[in-house]
Amino acid sequence: METKQSGKRKIRLIFFCIEVVIILIMLGILYLVMSHTSEGPRMAELDPEVLEIHEDIQQLKEEGGTMRGYRNIALFGLDAETDNQLFKSSHSDSIMIASVNLDTGEIRLVSVYRDTYLNLGNDKYWKATQAYFTGGAEQAVKMLNMNLDMDITDFAAVGYKGLRDVIDGLGGIYIDVDEVELQHINNYQIGVSSVLKCEYIPVKETGYQLLDGLQATAYCRIRYGGGEDYKRTARQREVLKALEERAKETDLVTLTKVFNDCIGNIYTSLDSTDILELLADIGKYSIVEEGGFPKEDLRTAGNIGAKGSCVIPMDLESNVVWLHQFLFGDEGYTVTESVKSCGKQIEEDTSRYLKK
Repeated sequence: METKQSGKRKIRLIFFCIEVVIILIMLGILYLVMSHTSEGPRMAELDPEVLEIHEDIQQLKEEGGTMRGYRNIALFGLDAETDNQLFKSSHSDSIMIASVNLDTGEIRLVSVYRDTYLNLGNDKYWKATQAYFTGGAEQAVKMLNMNLDMDITDFAAVGYKGLRDVIDGLGGIYIDVDEVELQHINNYQIGVSSVLKCEYIPVKETGYQLLDGLQATAYCRIRYGGGEDYKRTARQREVLKALEERAKETDLVTLTKVFNDCIGNIYTSLDSTDILELLADIGKYSIVEEGGFPKEDLRTAGNIGAKGSCVIPMDLESNVVWLHQFLFGDEGYTVTESVKSCGKQIEEDTSRYLKK
């Protein structure tokens, strides 16, 4: 049985964890509850054998090449309307890869745009958001590994309610709302409040202001008014930064309550051992860069027939080379045959629509 002193040390680890934005907020929630209560998150076990980690990637890591010394975790923000939809039948409005350098503590975040045209992990090509809807976290992780030459084996997912409750528990967050966002935020509040069966308070003015959980969740979902999904992912990262700042100002008792209140809205493959490994030297962690995939000058957009408006990687190979340089500093990365095959199919599927 843990001593009180040991328990306090673990709680202090969680407090510092809050300062590293959403991934470590999630990990803190999980670890705290698993350590100090009988409850826990909704756990998943992913089989590495079916996650489409290319053998070349595994060999490179073993030989000290790309991704050695990094922990890559997929983060999914879901439009889940019920608890069961954390598992499947939800679209991932937010898809992020958090890459943690275990030696330096540097964290790089990449948003994969939800409408990116990719192999969904089952040799069907459509918007990336459809992977979680079709096959849950396992298929969404397969999609990322197959198309991007990644070695992801872990994930954390949160729905509307989880995000709203975390923000409300922290007393809201401060966001600068512009005129275009003001035109749309309340319409999104109507939709989210209908899902969560709750009332909402309209945002009535522009400027830097305190948003509650529902307002901030609606803000994350705005995709109109210019920039579309590119701008929406930027808003999502803005909310994560605001969460970090708010959490730094919050006392430990309140943080503990927030964790316990929100744990049922988290679905993850991480267990307490995984979390302890990541938190062993939490003080050195910092987010140093963030970006979006596909890269701005290597993407286009178009209506791909019945599949609707999609973000198209103009050259998947070049995008993956850039991604590995961005995340891992690998200047001379050579993509696998899997990426080449996916890229060729993407070009075949989309070229006739883009030439119109």
